[in-house]
Amino acid sequence: MVCFFQHIYDKSLAQASYLIGCQAKGEAIVIDAKRDIDTYLEIAKENNLTITHITEIHIHADFLSGSRELSEVTGAKMYLSDEGGVDWQYEFPHIGLKNGEVINVGNLTLKVIHTPGHTPESISFLLTDHPATDEPVMIFIGDFVFVGDIGRPDLLEKAAGITGTQEKGAKEMFHSVQDFSKLPEFIQVWPGHSAGSACGKSLGSVPSSTVGYEKIRNWAFQYEEDEEGFIEYLLEGQPEPPKYFATMKKLNKEERPLLTEVPKHKKLSKDEFLKAYNSGVKVIDTRNKVDFAEAFIPESINVQGNNSFSTWMGWLVNYSEPFILVAQEEQIEDLTRKLMRIGMDQMLGYIDNVKSLGLELQTADIIDIEEFKACLNREDVQFVDVRNKTEYETAHIKNAENVFVGTLEDNLNKISHSKQIVIHCQSGDRATIAYSLLKKNGFGNVKNFSGGMKEWLENDNVIVK
Repeated sequence: MVCFFQHIYDKSLAQASYLIGCQAKGEAIVIDAKRDIDTYLEIAKENNLTITHITEIHIHADFLSGSRELSEVTGAKMYLSDEGGVDWQYEFPHIGLKNGEVINVGNLTLKVIHTPGHTPESISFLLTDHPATDEPVMIFIGDFVFVGDIGRPDLLEKAAGITGTQEKGAKEMFHSVQDFSKLPEFIQVWPGHSAGSACGKSLGSVPSSTVGYEKIRNWAFQYEEDEEGFIEYLLEGQPEPPKYFATMKKLNKEERPLLTEVPKHKKLSKDEFLKAYNSGVKVIDTRNKVDFAEAFIPESINVQGNNSFSTWMGWLVNYSEPFILVAQEEQIEDLTRKLMRIGMDQMLGYIDNVKSLGLELQTADIIDIEEFKACLNREDVQFVDVRNKTEYETAHIKNAENVFVGTLEDNLNKISHSKQIVIHCQSGDRATIAYSLLKKNGFGNVKNFSGGMKEWLENDNVIVK
């Protein structure tokens, strides 16, 4: 290929964006920009390219798009879908795209293909590198086709509350898949997500594929003559969409304040922290679960600062409420970027040492597998599995009730105040979040089997399927 191509991948949201440039003309286009846009500015500068075009596959729900920030800084024009009908239009100035239209970036062309299903306005881009060939070589396909899976059509109904859209979307997806299968098999497929995203249920972990490979291995292409079976399989077993998806859909569609630089957050003094804490400001402890268990601030919530940090913050923190992080200084920029990417900008600052605050710290009650087994047949114990519904239905420990950690605070009525509570997840991370939430909400008698299903199965224990 003659063109410049860069795949940019955000592990925290399993989200891919792309910078493609014509080196002969020095022009470049960015597809599905994340909000911390300095990444694209640096890549363009290093490769003597000017970002002249910006586009998106659809109105995103899982991250806050950086297209407007990038346009503000570079002056590049935004080319966005005008497909899907009046209810699915971007509500800020842009150049509208319809099926069959072409974006010219130097000697490159990107042909617009309307691929509804995941959302009504979803489009894909078929790239041709004309100095090399007049045949298309790549398709940027967003949340339509993934490696081994396809995009879910139920998010608008489940996350945004738009009733009646999942069945319609599933039918549209069936026909979009049939159209996709007619493309040349050599075309490279570059999706918007891979494993770890909530935009599908069985995404592959490799970053790209080909049309031919997907026709052979992707389940969606095995239902050529069975639309009903396709729809049934597509809709069953989809994971719960994080709460913040509805907010992202709204912010990505409407006008909003721009944030063109990564914010700098201050380390709070003891007095500043205590003033905020005593007034009810939420404290998010990003330390690992072991350190948290040994000593934590009362009513703080443990959301470890790993690749799942932004997703769990989106589940547990309301966009209208301020919060403080417990984190080390060297972590703050990374955590801030992760928060930026879902539009969570209300952090007041951070502290790095819980033991310096003069507070009476708490210790988590962690139990091992032997103590867990000893509790199993006790009538005064409630076992709570905080994994998601699909995991629980696949296999769970007898007598365990399922209350997903992401919706735990909405379902506290399902947790007994009179019994001993024993919680677990798969390997401990979600159970630690759940433990901190239950303690915050006044449940005093809680134990955490941190080994979870992973340790349970490794010891050949009985499960219910």
